[in-house]
Amino acid sequence: MIERGASGARGFSLLEVIAAILLLAIAFTALMRVTGGSIGLTNNAADYTRAALWARSLLDTADAEGPLKAGHTEGRFDQQYRWRLTVTPWTPPDADPQQPSALQMMKLDLDVLWGQGRVERTAHFSTLRMTVPQNGPQ
Repeated sequence: MIERGASGARGFSLLEVIAAILLLAIAFTALMRVTGGSIGLTNNAADYTRAALWARSLLDTADAEGPLKAGHTEGRFDQQYRWRLTVTPWTPPDADPQQPSALQMMKLDLDVLWGQGRVERTAHFSTLRMTVPQNGPQ
């Protein structure tokens, strides 16, 4: 603060006012960056949530049209999301190969993809399903 004249009137100098405005501008810029980042994270989380919902829907109905068969299939959910499903036979590591089972485990690996080019995103989902072997129970 600078003292003005003999009457004792005080005030802020122009330099102090400019410094205060500069500090406010810096704080506002930082706040806007944080807000922008949180909006981006919210959109990203929404995309992953939609991918998880699509994946759950597909995995829940994977064997609705008949028994699961080993192989690879792919398709589209809508204009934005597409999928790749790989079905493979799965045997528990501690299973005895000498003891055949009436049931067979199938592993379903699902990739849900969205976006294009460098910003393509992927979410991977995996589950196991019990099925009856193609040649019937033994």
